[in-house]
Amino acid sequence: MDFRTDLALERSEIIKEQSGQMIKSDEFSEGNVTITRIEIEDEKTSKLLGKPIGTYITAELPPLANDSELFDGRLDVIAKEISSLLPKDGLILVAGLGNDDITPDALGPKSVELILATRHISNELAESIGFKNLRPVAGIIPGVLGKTGIETGEIIYGIAKSIKPSAVIIIDALASRKLSRLGRTVQISNSGITPGSGVGNARQGIDKQLLGVDVISIGVPTVVDSFTLAKDLIENDEDKKNIEKILSPDGQKMIVTPREIDLMIDRASRLVGMSVNHALQPDIDCEDILSLVT
Repeated sequence: MDFRTDLALERSEIIKEQSGQMIKSDEFSEGNVTITRIEIEDEKTSKLLGKPIGTYITAELPPLANDSELFDGRLDVIAKEISSLLPKDGLILVAGLGNDDITPDALGPKSVELILATRHISNELAESIGFKNLRPVAGIIPGVLGKTGIETGEIIYGIAKSIKPSAVIIIDALASRKLSRLGRTVQISNSGITPGSGVGNARQGIDKQLLGVDVISIGVPTVVDSFTLAKDLIENDEDKKNIEKILSPDGQKMIVTPREIDLMIDRASRLVGMSVNHALQPDIDCEDILSLVT
């Protein structure tokens, strides 16, 4: 597949464009959010899409760079989709992947900064402050290999082995094939994640095979690979064949991101972080949670 993308929805679109083959999916809308659910159930489909077996949920919403609204229903829709992949009980570990010194890669760390960590709060204390049925949650920002010298998967594995969560949620920035999907798409999956794959720097996979529990990944596309973008925009077939020459060696290594990326990351991390909170603590009002974490 010539296009570089982390989105299962886009991979299914590419297959349809190139071969006419349809990948089975369910689509519906709730308010201003459109949900597409793709189930990869066998190795044949997995190989065709280039994605592991699992459920892939894509939520398409108004551009976050133009719209700061949080409590218009989108948070409820995304939280419900996250909940559908989580075990009903037990401790949840939330990990924010990425480098917070590089804005397009800061989604994970910034989202986890907004997670309501509750593992250290006893049931008695929770009830005394009016929070009954408080689910235990732990959060971690493991950093990146270049700073720590430790693979992200190794860090999360060590923590999971120690605190024994019933599931792990991993938040990370993604790559898309189209500029139109940056900052307006959320992908949720139960197939785990391979950090850095979207920008051609794939690291150790973090999934159920590694951790022994379900791994739910949540991501928002923040970048487009220049080669992928050019191939998507150029209509002339002859020019498409010469993209490598058109871009030149330096251009082929470029990653494209919107100029309003700071605003996009702030709003995307707020949406993702609060959606996770709402999925994990459905009995607590979202605005109350927001006041506790900001």
